[in-house]
Amino acid sequence: MKRTIYLLLALLLAVFPASGQNLGLSTIIIDAGHGGTDPGAVSRDGKSYEKTFTLDIAKRLSDKIGAECPGVRVVLTRDKDKTVALNDRAAIANKAGGKLFISIHINASPKTGPNGYSVHVLGQSSKKDRDLFAYNMDVCKRENSVILLEDDYTTKYQGFDPSDPESFIFMQLMQNSHLEQSLSFAQTVSECLQGGPIAANRGIWQDPFLVLWKTAMPAVLVELGFISNTTDLAALKSSAERDKLAARLCAAVKKYKAAYDMSVALDVEPEIPIDTANQVGASLSVNKEKQPELIDSVRYGVQIFVGSKKLDARDAAFMGYIPTVVKYNSLFKYIISVSDTVEGAKAELPRIKKKYHDAFIVKIEGEKVSMLK
Repeated sequence: MKRTIYLLLALLLAVFPASGQNLGLSTIIIDAGHGGTDPGAVSRDGKSYEKTFTLDIAKRLSDKIGAECPGVRVVLTRDKDKTVALNDRAAIANKAGGKLFISIHINASPKTGPNGYSVHVLGQSSKKDRDLFAYNMDVCKRENSVILLEDDYTTKYQGFDPSDPESFIFMQLMQNSHLEQSLSFAQTVSECLQGGPIAANRGIWQDPFLVLWKTAMPAVLVELGFISNTTDLAALKSSAERDKLAARLCAAVKKYKAAYDMSVALDVEPEIPIDTANQVGASLSVNKEKQPELIDSVRYGVQIFVGSKKLDARDAAFMGYIPTVVKYNSLFKYIISVSDTVEGAKAELPRIKKKYHDAFIVKIEGEKVSMLK
């Protein structure tokens, strides 16, 4: 049955190519971490640099997407060994009209034991029952500390100090409308990297990475192994193995693109099942309990953000609004100004967007919440 549906969809897309061409996954941004005066993580012998590996893999991925995804434009935030500020990386992505942002990095540890890959999306620490700053703080501080190399970074980044945990507080509400799609792609990347040159899967995490903060699109940061681990480093130093990593990332892009383009054709949000229960370290597992019953009638509202943590209705994050909360797998959608008519919700949107810039109109049908086109 599913195969028949897919074939029918393919025929529809072939007949009406113009309608989906601009709305589909048309532009992908690939961000090679670090570069120029910022080498990123360095191997113990001082001969291998994160910036070199990330650029090489980014270029390979760009070439593969160009060859295997006709019609998709790929934009690199850097195509050579140069310094690019974190703010500028997001600006490049947004100006290009990117619909997916992939930031490539290599991890490091003071110890030689840690190994494997991990995938990160913007948000609070994904470790259940832990403080935002308690888990993965060292990785966040290391990846964000590049801003210290920039002139007047305190002004440019609104007083953000990568060495001060309190500076991460302002990022707590950045779990915006793109979180679901970001998690979908993160899951796809994690699956496609499984069994590749970097063997261990460290799971999917939500973390406050600055490079993901201002990208107005689904975005993930991938840590492709540990430069401090001899096995991972050997794979990263091999041209053939780096090519395999790029090929697996390209496979993830193709799989996500198929779901994304299909969702555009059907006018629904892309849904790729999030199932991280068996991944080492992951805590964004699927909640298989029956969803709470909702009113059957169709209603409309303004979705302000999505989070993996259920917040109290009186939480300061809602700025005085009383939210309607709809659970979606392991996530919670927060919707305000719910109305029986779409006009009622639209009337509130301009005022709400002054506080929540990524807010948008949604239709609520029982347990289903969909973006209004």
